[in-house]
Amino acid sequence: MSPATTHELGKPLDGGWGWMVVIGAHISIGFAYSMPKVLSIFFKVIQADLQASYSEIAWISSIMLAVMYAGGPVSSMLVKRFGSRPVVMTGGLMCGVAMVSASFGNSIVFLYFCIGIIGGCGLSLNLNASLTIISKYFLAKRPLANGLAMAGSPVFVCFLAPLNQYLLNTFGWRGSFLILGGLMLNCCVAGALMRPVVPPQNSSSAPQKQVEEQPSNCNTKLKGNCMKTTKFLDLSFFKDRGFIIYLIGNVMYIFGAYAPIVFLSAYAISQGVEEYSAAYLLSIMGFVDMFVRPATGLVANTKWIRPRVQYFFGFAMVFNGMCHLLCPLFTSYSFLVVYAVFFGVGFGMVFALIFECLMDLMGNERFPSAVGLVTIIECFPMLLGPPAAGLLVDVFDDYKYLFYMCGTVIVAGGLFLFVMNIYNYHMLEKEKAAKDRKTKNVENQEQETISVSEMQQTA
Repeated sequence: MSPATTHELGKPLDGGWGWMVVIGAHISIGFAYSMPKVLSIFFKVIQADLQASYSEIAWISSIMLAVMYAGGPVSSMLVKRFGSRPVVMTGGLMCGVAMVSASFGNSIVFLYFCIGIIGGCGLSLNLNASLTIISKYFLAKRPLANGLAMAGSPVFVCFLAPLNQYLLNTFGWRGSFLILGGLMLNCCVAGALMRPVVPPQNSSSAPQKQVEEQPSNCNTKLKGNCMKTTKFLDLSFFKDRGFIIYLIGNVMYIFGAYAPIVFLSAYAISQGVEEYSAAYLLSIMGFVDMFVRPATGLVANTKWIRPRVQYFFGFAMVFNGMCHLLCPLFTSYSFLVVYAVFFGVGFGMVFALIFECLMDLMGNERFPSAVGLVTIIECFPMLLGPPAAGLLVDVFDDYKYLFYMCGTVIVAGGLFLFVMNIYNYHMLEKEKAAKDRKTKNVENQEQETISVSEMQQTA
């Protein structure tokens, strides 16, 4: 498969083979985000089989998500070195091997290692490589492309939730893991769609540039190695006020984002809901999420919302958090379906915007390094969130407290983003005005100097 080329002027294609890349990213991201969620359907059976507590069983998804996020910088480096295609294919192979190996596990620690660490590393390769290549193929239509790619998560949740319940009832959790391992090898097919983007070359200037750069490459190998080391984690992002605001809000969201998904089926069963119906709550959430993500991408791409996309992101977080705060009021299955619908709307809006907002702040060039740094920091709240929620269930023997905790943290994060972005944009305008005044003063001084010199020459 030949490499894809960019526009003559070096701008992203915004179409063409890029839509095939979006399909590949849709599959890859779909598995990356859906598997830690839908595995929760097996938790009750695994918990009884391996005699684990709620907090212990929650570590499976938690470790998987944390490793997926922590591997961001490594994945970014591999993408820069080898491109997205081989990285995604390698990640798919790792995920398949992880699930097959986990089916032979006889201890909760073995599942932590296979599903959490090996599977999480594979998902990390899939996620970052897919996000990076979309930013190279799209610019004007990037919010839409991101929305369609991120819609892979709800599509796969909608499909895999009832499938997992069927597999569990038919083959048990061990046989189900074997089948899921085979399904995850489809990420290798998705990776094959991701043609590398070859930037246009100026034939007249390329040889000269190559000659100029050759001595530098030969004489500064040690310096190059140091540069690679510093690029692993680019700490210069911490000097960017907008990045810090985004990071703090994002960390607060991630801490409370996944526990309600992990425990939703168990909560429904505790309220007397039948097992298949409880599993379908995840499908309902995923079905709604499936349409919300591309719709959010379309809305975010409008001329009214795109300049204010950071505010839209804050609103989506507050909406999502309020759903969790209201969830304990819903005890009947009909009301839980309503909760699942609104949960899907809020969750879909947030994840359609979460990486678009980072691209908006950092730009295409700095995005791969920025997303690597963000994901490795997010692994800590990702790791602690679901087990902390499981601990609340163990202590109080009631699920409502985990929903209160998650909802409160997420609402606080959304309000923080909304208020701090108002402050950030105000400061940016102030700094720009000061810079313009300084530039104008310098120009005036230069004009005065020229006028004085001309008068002296005339005299």
